[in-house]
Amino acid sequence: MDLIRTYSHIIRKNLDNPERAFKFIKFGLDAALKYVSLFPDRRLPQALGFLNKICLKNIKEPLCHPENSIWVNIFAPTEFLHAMDIYPLFIEAYSSFMSGFLIEGNLIDRAESSGISNTLCSFHKVFIGSGEFNILKKPKMAITTSMACDANINTFRYMAGKYNIPLYIIDVPYEYNRDSLEYVKKQLKEMAVLIEEVFDRKLDIDKLREIVIRENQTKTLINEYIENLRQRCLNSTMSFELYMLFTSHVFIGREDTLNFYKMLAEDIKRAPLRSGGGIFFIHLPPMFEVSFKERFNFSRDFHLLGCDLNYDFLEEVEYREPFEGIAKKLILNAYNGSIERRIEALSNIIDRIEPDGIIQFCHWGCKQSIGCTGMFKDYLKEKNIPFLAVDGDVIDRRNNQHGQAKTRLEAFLEIVKRR
Repeated sequence: MDLIRTYSHIIRKNLDNPERAFKFIKFGLDAALKYVSLFPDRRLPQALGFLNKICLKNIKEPLCHPENSIWVNIFAPTEFLHAMDIYPLFIEAYSSFMSGFLIEGNLIDRAESSGISNTLCSFHKVFIGSGEFNILKKPKMAITTSMACDANINTFRYMAGKYNIPLYIIDVPYEYNRDSLEYVKKQLKEMAVLIEEVFDRKLDIDKLREIVIRENQTKTLINEYIENLRQRCLNSTMSFELYMLFTSHVFIGREDTLNFYKMLAEDIKRAPLRSGGGIFFIHLPPMFEVSFKERFNFSRDFHLLGCDLNYDFLEEVEYREPFEGIAKKLILNAYNGSIERRIEALSNIIDRIEPDGIIQFCHWGCKQSIGCTGMFKDYLKEKNIPFLAVDGDVIDRRNNQHGQAKTRLEAFLEIVKRR
């Protein structure tokens, strides 16, 4: 821990020298990748050790090769990028890594001092703060969607303007019908043409189909993993539940993602039976919150069963018509549209994995999540499943009230234990 704080101190001291700060960030990612390759955590199952490595690799590649990268949000249709050998920089994951380096406070303060509202999501403020310090290299373009997050469009517009790069925003309607499908499909075709122009390379439609076929194979394995979660659990931490957002979203369709889920499907079959309380998270688990880490990371008393964001679209995508299939996937995502759609998706997962308790960590600035809390509470009361909603911040440690969170969490876990 002291080594991380020393490293963090060095980056913070050099934030006003962007080239040097970037070199230290790259050094940290290189060192972390080498460390987890040479000294894998023996407590982790094979799949999560592999996940650790591919996430570090996937965050490093676009940072080190900005000339072949695109900034994207979590819902962006990155199948097109994988088909064209372009690196996506997953901005929410980038911010998580900067928080892991303990520099999130400096980046957020810089964003707010440049006029960004303090009520903006801290994932976005870390990203913007990195831009204000110029420690992010200029990519070729940016892609985002209108789905779920009300901050995405403004953040991407601001950063694309600041870096003077093309931006494509995919407007995704709430309702699914023929008109909305054609509307999104048309946008995907426009987006693909823009990528071809910006990168001066053609999209190979057969390669895109291969990516979608691999995505469907991955979905089969994800569903197999979910079926086993009802009885078994892996030795894991909240960070790995968040790492899975790489593989369930931005990097789905890639070969290393498929290999990860092959390992995961085998690991869960060999995993011990659930013996403690199984806890499922709505939205995101708070990977840096101390009391949650103490109770859940590598715990034998309470088992992490995942978060609903990793399972927001589990159907196959039509590979023969990939533009239409990906358009359908965007519109019917559980996080798009009405809260009833999200509750229905949550209900399907709950019925399959049978958690003993559900926690919603209401992340600072995430209005779509906080606004649903009352409806989740009513729904889970009907299902007779203990539910806890706690306010806090997944990224900015300064926004967490540790004592209050600990008291509420312990009271909730007592209820779960008594069931």
